[in-house]
Amino acid sequence: MNDSDNYLSVFLNDRPLIDTRAPIEFAKGSFPTAVSLPLMTDSERQKVGTCYKQQGQQAAIELGHQLVKGATKAQRVEAWAEFARANPEGYLFCFRGGLRSQISQQWLQEAGVNYPRITGGYKAMRTFLIDILQQAVDECQFTVLDGLTGTGKTDVLLQLSNALDLEGHANHRGSSFGKHATGQPSQIDFENSLAIDVLKQRALGVEHFVIENEARNVGSCSLPHELYSRMQAAPVVVLTEDKETRIERILRDYVIRLHEEFAQLYGQEQGDQLYIERMQHSLLKIQRRLGPERYQEVLQLLNQGLQQQMQGGQLDAHRAWIDILLSQYYDPMYHYQQSKIKDRVVFTGNQAELLAYLSSSFQANS
Repeated sequence: MNDSDNYLSVFLNDRPLIDTRAPIEFAKGSFPTAVSLPLMTDSERQKVGTCYKQQGQQAAIELGHQLVKGATKAQRVEAWAEFARANPEGYLFCFRGGLRSQISQQWLQEAGVNYPRITGGYKAMRTFLIDILQQAVDECQFTVLDGLTGTGKTDVLLQLSNALDLEGHANHRGSSFGKHATGQPSQIDFENSLAIDVLKQRALGVEHFVIENEARNVGSCSLPHELYSRMQAAPVVVLTEDKETRIERILRDYVIRLHEEFAQLYGQEQGDQLYIERMQHSLLKIQRRLGPERYQEVLQLLNQGLQQQMQGGQLDAHRAWIDILLSQYYDPMYHYQQSKIKDRVVFTGNQAELLAYLSSSFQANS
């Protein structure tokens, strides 16, 4: 059993991880391959923490052993042992690689299971990933992919071996209608996932990344400040597409697939209702920007579209409100934003042309 501080190997090889921190700590952020199998519950941790402040470390340790003993202790050790047997290449960790992971490791050993831990714990791994992202910002080239709503920027990114899909990591499509049926990751989980993506690509030799032009926030996830600042100075390529294709793509992603997500998660009846509420709420979020008359016009078409979709799968009314939002809201807003970055645009073209340009530019830089 060899404890490890080789964080590079841990993340490159997707090592399974036992997070022994309390559930509240795990919820704030952990790592993609980690599972929450805490040494103490939130309330137990709070009691031990209070004892530590008032009476010192030894008293806190003794209290911890009083709180986690007998059947409770046996149950937690068995959960760790089950994970360890299923994932012999993994590790366990706590916040700093201190007492909690040491105690967990010792109890496992007493149960006949030798399992290594991460020295330095969560804090050291988190710092390592922050540094990885900062190094990429400092050392790598970036090209920003821009284009009107519905041009298929994500479709382009998915065809590239050197893309950073910010919306994928944030589980959000980046607009008022961009929420998925499933929730977004915590800010820390978003940043960790992004950093591991960068780490893996750089290990394969990638030094030039393509990244979609995003606002500072993708839903509830904020782009790391250094990365966002770097994007504001990077060259821009613009993806073009005809309006009819854009409407169909938005219909596919924001209507049909979102409806399917809700149905798969919640069943047809409840999924339908939650999907309808989501679509109406998404439009409500931009009510002020649309103005009262335009909002009512789009809302009427949206409700018609939802009714027709629920009754017989007809989608024409959806196409009508999408068309209005593109023409009167999203496109004017995009043209205003693009006017501020036009000096950075180095190429404009459709999907095939853009992919060919990016391929040739990467070859020239290699």
